[in-house]
Amino acid sequence: MSCSSGTCGCSSNVETLDVVLIGGGIMSATLAAFLRELEPSWKIALFERLDRPAAESSDAWNNAGTGHAALCELNYTPENADGTIDTSKALKINASFEVSKQFWSSLVEAGKLGAPGSFLQRTPHMSFVRGEENVTYLRKRHAALTQNHLFAAMQYSEDPATIAQWIPLVMEGRDPKEKIAATYFPEGTDVNFGALTRTFLDNVAKTAGTALHYRHEVRGLHKTKDGGWKLKVRDLSSGECRAVKTRFVFLGAGGGALPLLQKSGVAEGKGFGGFPVSGQWLRCKNPDLIARHGAKVYGKASVGTPPMSVPHLDTRVIDGKKALLFGPYAGFSTKYLKQGSLLDLPLSIKPDNLWPMVKAGLDNVPLTQYLIGQVLQSWETRVAALKEYFPNARAEDWELAIAGQRVQVIKKDPKKGGILQFGTEVICSADGSLAALLGASPGASTSVPIMLDVLKGCFLDKGAPQAAAWKEKLAKLIPSYGQALEKDAALAARVQDWTGKTLGIR
Repeated sequence: MSCSSGTCGCSSNVETLDVVLIGGGIMSATLAAFLRELEPSWKIALFERLDRPAAESSDAWNNAGTGHAALCELNYTPENADGTIDTSKALKINASFEVSKQFWSSLVEAGKLGAPGSFLQRTPHMSFVRGEENVTYLRKRHAALTQNHLFAAMQYSEDPATIAQWIPLVMEGRDPKEKIAATYFPEGTDVNFGALTRTFLDNVAKTAGTALHYRHEVRGLHKTKDGGWKLKVRDLSSGECRAVKTRFVFLGAGGGALPLLQKSGVAEGKGFGGFPVSGQWLRCKNPDLIARHGAKVYGKASVGTPPMSVPHLDTRVIDGKKALLFGPYAGFSTKYLKQGSLLDLPLSIKPDNLWPMVKAGLDNVPLTQYLIGQVLQSWETRVAALKEYFPNARAEDWELAIAGQRVQVIKKDPKKGGILQFGTEVICSADGSLAALLGASPGASTSVPIMLDVLKGCFLDKGAPQAAAWKEKLAKLIPSYGQALEKDAALAARVQDWTGKTLGIR
C-alpha cells in the first residue's frame, strides 16, 4: 500500500532521507556514529518506539555489561571429542572486542565520546570452576589460550589462598577440601552500553541532517521502483502517521528486527525465525558486600543451556554507582522485547520459516523444558544457586530483578531443516539497500565489527563510489582495520597499549 495515496492515514508529504535506522540501541547508535564520520552530509533519521534510547537490550540492567572478550566466558571454548580445547571462537571474539575499543578510543581522542569512565571501567575477568573434571578443563583451557598473545596475561591458579585474594566473597565459607580453579585477567572491562549508546546519539544529533525520533514506530516498509524504500511511521504520542523514503534501511531493533525483516520481503530474510529467552538477576542490596567484590566471575553453564544463562557473580558500574549482580536465571516468554507483546512469537511464524522453527523446536525440547523450569524456580532455589558461588550469601541481602529479552536466531539448514543459533546474524539484501541484525551474545561488545560487516556488505562490496575514501577513513579510526589481531602480535601490542591508555584500563 502506498502511503502517499492517503488510504492508510499517512500524510501526503513524503520525507526523503539517505539512511533510516530503526531501533535506538547500541547497534543503530554505532552505525550512526560510523556514518557521521564517513558521510557527514547525508540525511539520517533514527526511529525508536520507546521514549528514550537504549531502553531494551542495551540498557545497563538488561545485559551482562561484560566487555565480552572470551576472557571468562567458558562457552566460547568448547572441549573437543579428543579432549583438546577449541579456541577459534574465543580468538575471534577477543580480536573483535579489540576493534570496538579502537573505534571508541578514536572518538574519545576526537572529543566525541566524552570521558571513557562514563561508560567503561577496568574490571578483572575471571573463570571459576568446581570439581575435578571442570578443573581439568579450565587448566587445559588456560594452557591453550595463553599460547596466543591476546591471552598471554591470563593467570591460572588452583590455590585457595591465591583465589581468595582475587575474589574473597567466593572463597569465604567454602569447604577447603573442595577442588577448585580460577583464571584471572586484570584488564577486563565492564561496559555500560546504555550510557555508550546515549553518548553516541547525543553526539551525532549535533550534526546537521541527523534527526532522532522517539515514540515513533515503523509499521511497514516496502521496496520502491527506484531501488529505495518507503516506510510507514507512526508517532505514538500524537497518533499521526507519515511516509518516509530512504536509500538505505538498517533494522537494529533487537527482537523487533525480525518482524520488520519479514515485512520487507527481501529474499535473504526468508526462513529466519526467532526463539525468545528471558532472564532475571539477583541484585545485591548490601553496600558492604558490593564494595568487597570487584570482578566478573563466570562459571560453567549446564549442558544444553543457552549462553546467556552462564552463571556469574558480576561487578557492575551503572551511572557511576557500583553494583553486584548474580545470574542470570533464564526464562521463557513469547515476547521478543521486554516491552513487547505476548503475540510476538506466534505472529512471527510464516510459511517460509514454519518448518525450520518446528524442527529447531523438536531438536531443542530439553532447552525448552530447562527454560520453563527456570521460570518455575522458587526463591530458595535461586539463592541456593547463588551460594554455589558465594557460600556465605544471605537471602535478605538480595532482590530479584528482571533482565532483558534475547531472541536467538532460528535459520534454515539443508541437513537438519532448521537450527537454533546462539550468536549474531547480519543479513544484507542483494542490492545493499537493507541490512538487519538478528541474534544475541556476544552482541553489544562486538557492535563495532558487526557494523563494519554492515558497511562492507551494503556499501563497500557493492561498488559504492565512496568505497576508497571510506576505507581510508576507517583505517584512521581503526588502526588494525583489515588485519587479524590474533595473528599479529606486534600490531596487537601497539593498539592495546593505545586503547588501554586512552580508555583508562591500562
